[in-house]
Amino acid sequence: MPNRLAHETSPYLLQHADNPVDWWPWSPAAFEEARRRGVPVLLSVGYSSCHWCHVMAHESFEDPDTAALLNDHFVAVKVDREERPDVDAVYMEAVQAATGQGGWPMTVFLTPDAAPFYFGTYFPPEPRHGMPSFGQVLEGVRSAWADRRDEVGEVAGRIVDDLAGRSLTAALPADHRPPGPEELHTALMGLTREFDAVHGGFGGAPKFPPAMVLEFLLCHHARTGSAAALEMVQATCTAMARGGIYDQLGGGFARYAVDATWTVPHFEKMLYDNALLCRLYAHLWRTTARGGAADELSDLARRVALETADFMVRELRTEQGGFASALDADSDDGSGSGRHVEGAYYVWTPDRLRDVLGEKDAEFAAAHFGVTEEGTFEEGASVLQLPDAADGRSDAERVASVRQRLLAARAQRPRPGRDDKVVASWNGLAIAALAETGAYFDRPDLIQAATDAADLLVRVHMDWQARLHRTSRDGVAGANSGVLEDYANVAEGFLALASVTGEGVWVEFAGFFLDTVLVQFTAEDGALYDTAADAETLIRRPQDPTDSASPSGWTAAAGALLSYAALTGSALHRDAAEAALGIVTALGGRAPRFIGWGLAVGEAALAGPREVAVVGPADDPATAALHRAALLGTAPGTVVALGAPGSDDAEELPLLKDRPLVDGRPAAYVCRHFTCERPTTDPEELAERLRG
Repeated sequence: MPNRLAHETSPYLLQHADNPVDWWPWSPAAFEEARRRGVPVLLSVGYSSCHWCHVMAHESFEDPDTAALLNDHFVAVKVDREERPDVDAVYMEAVQAATGQGGWPMTVFLTPDAAPFYFGTYFPPEPRHGMPSFGQVLEGVRSAWADRRDEVGEVAGRIVDDLAGRSLTAALPADHRPPGPEELHTALMGLTREFDAVHGGFGGAPKFPPAMVLEFLLCHHARTGSAAALEMVQATCTAMARGGIYDQLGGGFARYAVDATWTVPHFEKMLYDNALLCRLYAHLWRTTARGGAADELSDLARRVALETADFMVRELRTEQGGFASALDADSDDGSGSGRHVEGAYYVWTPDRLRDVLGEKDAEFAAAHFGVTEEGTFEEGASVLQLPDAADGRSDAERVASVRQRLLAARAQRPRPGRDDKVVASWNGLAIAALAETGAYFDRPDLIQAATDAADLLVRVHMDWQARLHRTSRDGVAGANSGVLEDYANVAEGFLALASVTGEGVWVEFAGFFLDTVLVQFTAEDGALYDTAADAETLIRRPQDPTDSASPSGWTAAAGALLSYAALTGSALHRDAAEAALGIVTALGGRAPRFIGWGLAVGEAALAGPREVAVVGPADDPATAALHRAALLGTAPGTVVALGAPGSDDAEELPLLKDRPLVDGRPAAYVCRHFTCERPTTDPEELAERLRG
């Protein structure tokens, strides 16, 4: 018989609806039930594409004996971290403080007042590698609760007091100033020391795509001409694109590589990773194309940006026009046993290549994609990659034929599951990526996909007070309120879409969301909270300026506030952006790998950013040429407004006001803080002004 999760909309929670565990969703009712029964709460947090979440579910939560123990002595609460990042953040902070590490599934035991007292992540069904079994953990916690409850309460109280006492206010510089040239250079030096010069990226295994850090390095190169900054971007982007972390057949990136060489991925594909990396590779192409003269690196950047955009539209787009959250790492192995195996959809052996391609083309494909008899993954299978010795440029037609046939054959395999909930924040990232990629490479279909997603966010996720719902599914908004990253990344996406389309309505919507950031998320000292002032009260109000898999809400908000101020001339939003950037001044030199987006926004603030008003009739090719030159400008944070003199957008958007044609011809005005240079009608001159 299904449990209470059967009434939820989250695909992750629905995966547990048939467990024998009597799960509750996160709710006041669950904690009231724990108080009524006098039992502790088991909080289990995960997400639908999490491999070890599935493993623990199969081993423990589907086991009747384990479920009976849980049901008798605990109230079990299941949370989708993608729906409730606030709950996840608060308790993950406690887990990391107590154990020195974190991850998912996250397993936390709470008092009926939601205070944590025992922590962990994955627990196996039997003792293994020094870890207790999940059953032993349950028995130990049950015993402690029954026999030493006062001691448990004291521990929980100390943890809550410690969490509540943490504040980032002390880290902010007294003058709240954004980072200057010295701080940004110090951050560059720190990244240089941690850079993996052999394989690209930063640090060792596991290795995550450092999209936010690479955006900072591109901005720093544009402002300073730093060769070292650009070399780190080029090396890392090349290594990722040629590695197994990139889907060499269907495009798109896996979540991370388990090794330092980018060879073996953890196969889940997340919307946020692909949106960020699509935009990054498009920006790398913009930096390296050198006025249209293609070379190997710019060709690679263009290909990867477009393939990743096409992957998102093909595999993640929902019927309502939004973008689904993720594809699972696991899928049916096709053996008929029903067994789900990580990577089954993606890996190949020489025999499988021969079955699809025949002997000669299989031999060619094996060399091209690095498929060996020994394999690079499990059970002799190989993850497709592009070894340095075989890039296929000399036989492009054969490579294209092989890829097409392998992709068609792979499509016949059982597909990974898809988490089809739409997350506002991640769709904002996708809107920005698709809009810019479509504009750079003359793909109006990608711009339309971005527009459709923006329409969905307005129609479904935004209420009459311009407040955002975090998620939707099948065109119906979820119950959870948006958090800071939702408002920030949706605003960022809408501002990028406005720059590409010239439709000022997207600036207006971005303004609504950023006003909510100022009222609901901003403290008097300029610090930002992850949850709104009127959100559900947790044991601590989460607040984190550092990037994780996507930009922190704090620094993403700073970036959107800065861009909005540049388009509208709002001193209020500019001041808020600069105050928020104070944390980057404090942390950028000490932990540059974890505040990359903030460093990129700091570069934009230092550069101005440039404000470009392009005025001219919409159907005039000269207007289009100036608009394209403006969008391709590499000066950090450049914002673009497009409109015809006298149009509604020109009247409503301050950057376009009082910008006439020049001798009857379309013109571009380059400004900083609304102080403008002389206008130009020459796209090449405009491009030169916007080189950084």
